[in-house]
Amino acid sequence: MLFAQVPGASDVKKILIHAAQQNKIAHAQLFIGKEGGVQLPLALAYANYLNCENPGAEDACGQCKSCRNAQKMLHPDVHFVVPTVTTKKVNKREDAVTERFLTDWRSFVLEENGAYKNVSDWVDYIGGENKQAIISRQESREVIKSMSIKAHQGGYKIVLMWMPELMQAPAANAVLKILEEPPEKTLFFMVSNDPEKLLVTILSRAQKVYVSSPADEEVAHLLEGQGVDSTKAQKVAFLADGNIREALRIASDVPDQSEKLFKNWMRSCFKRDFTEIAGKWSEEFNKLGKEGQKNFFKFGLTLFREAMLIKNNAEAVIRLDDETREFVNNFSKVLTEKNLPELVKSFNDSFYFIERNANPKITFVTLSIKVGKAFGRITY
Repeated sequence: MLFAQVPGASDVKKILIHAAQQNKIAHAQLFIGKEGGVQLPLALAYANYLNCENPGAEDACGQCKSCRNAQKMLHPDVHFVVPTVTTKKVNKREDAVTERFLTDWRSFVLEENGAYKNVSDWVDYIGGENKQAIISRQESREVIKSMSIKAHQGGYKIVLMWMPELMQAPAANAVLKILEEPPEKTLFFMVSNDPEKLLVTILSRAQKVYVSSPADEEVAHLLEGQGVDSTKAQKVAFLADGNIREALRIASDVPDQSEKLFKNWMRSCFKRDFTEIAGKWSEEFNKLGKEGQKNFFKFGLTLFREAMLIKNNAEAVIRLDDETREFVNNFSKVLTEKNLPELVKSFNDSFYFIERNANPKITFVTLSIKVGKAFGRITY
């Protein structure tokens, strides 16, 4: 992967490239970011850059043998460590190490947007049947073995560990020893969503690379590159709020349906048209399907946030198209310090219930009553 293929993170890219050019590369680096962020693509791009035969001022060349191998995740000096589970194909825990899943890992990242996905997605992809993925003690032995071999192409030997927070204690202790006494020209990249679960001693020996979530326009650009039309990509990026995994999931649905229903439903709440809510709109909500229903609640929660920005004269940071901005302008007039927390809680509760397969119509009507009560439109 090239830096140019990684959305956003321009400041971090500059820092990493400068360190490489000055030959001041920390032997252990921890790439930290939120789920759905670009920390894994960034680590892959950095590994590519460091072993590129003709690196440029801003990126690897993309043409040399090292780059061609890296683009396919086949570079002989880049070793991957990922959480694994037992599967039908690998049914013994001691055999469930990354080496047995490398082909799956490459296709997951390169063909399934796996660089932005989470461990649950990875476990599902390899047929793990909801098992708890770990990085085992046996995996740490494989790492030690790989590090004892000299680099094939004379550059850096790089171990890239995805989700180090899932290391078992024996594996973590073995990794700690490697970090304390790293072999020459060997780099250890860890990519984490939750670094607080790592051993303090590992944290203290790794240079932290904090990776911010990409901006809406960067997420939209990525979606457009995958065939999503511009208008839809912008709306999806807004809903995803920097989470590319979430953006890809929403883009596979039709978020416009959720948005249109939300606006019509809210107007019915304002008009006290409970007959329309319980009839027409609850039926439309039911047709959205589970993911569309979750998008409906997320859209509402996002609008609450934007409406409060308007109320607090922070319109400069509003991220809405003109049509939705007009709706939110009107919507914000009925939000107060009292009813906003009630609305947020009601929407979060409804999201939780739908996620756990509650009856959609009952959930929707119950929420409608709570919304009406919060706005003083329905009393009982």
